[in-house]
Amino acid sequence: MKQYIIILMAMLLHSSPSFAQTLEDYFKIAAQNNPGLQATYKEYEASLQKVPQVSTLSDPTFSFGYFISPVETRVGPQQARFSLTQMFPWFGTLKAQGNAATFMAEAKFQSFIEARNKLYLQVASAYYSLYELKRWVRIEQENIKILESYKTIATQNFKNGKGTMVDALRVDIMLKDAQTNLSILGDKEIPLQTTFNNLLNRPKNEIVQINDSLRAEILSDNFGKDSLIIANPTLKALNLKLHASKALELAAQKQGLPKLGVGLDYVLVGERTDVSMPDNGKNVLMPMVSVSIPIFRAKYNASVKEAQLMQESYTLQKQEATNTLISEYEMVWFQVQQQLQLLALYEQQIQTTQQSLNLLFTSYGNSGKEFEEVLRMQQQLLKYQKVRATALTQYHIAVEKINYLTSKSY
Repeated sequence: MKQYIIILMAMLLHSSPSFAQTLEDYFKIAAQNNPGLQATYKEYEASLQKVPQVSTLSDPTFSFGYFISPVETRVGPQQARFSLTQMFPWFGTLKAQGNAATFMAEAKFQSFIEARNKLYLQVASAYYSLYELKRWVRIEQENIKILESYKTIATQNFKNGKGTMVDALRVDIMLKDAQTNLSILGDKEIPLQTTFNNLLNRPKNEIVQINDSLRAEILSDNFGKDSLIIANPTLKALNLKLHASKALELAAQKQGLPKLGVGLDYVLVGERTDVSMPDNGKNVLMPMVSVSIPIFRAKYNASVKEAQLMQESYTLQKQEATNTLISEYEMVWFQVQQQLQLLALYEQQIQTTQQSLNLLFTSYGNSGKEFEEVLRMQQQLLKYQKVRATALTQYHIAVEKINYLTSKSY
């Protein structure tokens, strides 16, 4: 009994609907595996290592000197000198430099988010292109079945004297066209599947599960537009770079101020043998303070000016990116509405064409005439079915572009 339960559970797990992968599942796989996205994240991690580099004190300086000819002093000859010095930048310099590096690292993270969103769009576009291909294959297969039935009917009518052999030949020509088209569509699947799997960094022949029940929904006006500006990672990155350049300006100003140094000298003194006296041969310990004098101002002034110019640049880039985002959103929103209108048109045209085809086929069955018109209407129906699949594909790609522009979180 236990063995039967184990077998049953294995069958249920194997056939479970949860095994099917959705587009969101593919997004997660791509985010985990795509090497380009991983490289962008490594850039962010590398930028974090810049923070301790610029916010830490410089290394202390240690020096040693040996008197080849000892310098005689009252308490004995100086034999060697040890010095240890630590320089300190002006107050707040390290903090400003650390803030600048932190802001730039956060900007790198926003660049990673932008790369992730763009990857999602690429995955979605490849996914819906495969959907369109599979729909076209199915439509062409159905068309071939219908044409084969037409050929059978035309041949039978010719034998019964109700039609001509030309009717059967016309169907045969259209069948060869349809079979060639189906073969070409089959060949097209390989590059599309390879493109999709490469985005997920997995074997190119990995099976891609496509949702065959896609629908188009009417979106609310200004769908997602409220997050177009506030959530866009490119604009966030520019804001962070602007803050970083302000911090760099402050750091440059402080670097132009004096640096303070604290040191300690230790001198080894030998004993005098010619006289007995207090502190004979006593070593010398001497604290020291030093101050740098930044009199060459050109480099400091240039650093401040550079930071100010970068602030202006980032402000202009932000304005340009904002204008571009708004323009792209309006264009994509138009595409969404356009595809919805085309879908409504094609649905109506398919219904009308199907009704006309049924009437023509009934007339042909009764009289054996106008078979050419039947075939023409069948091809018209085929065309509308294909362009409907294309319009549905373009609709979903356009929606994904809106999700990309508005930085939708999955």
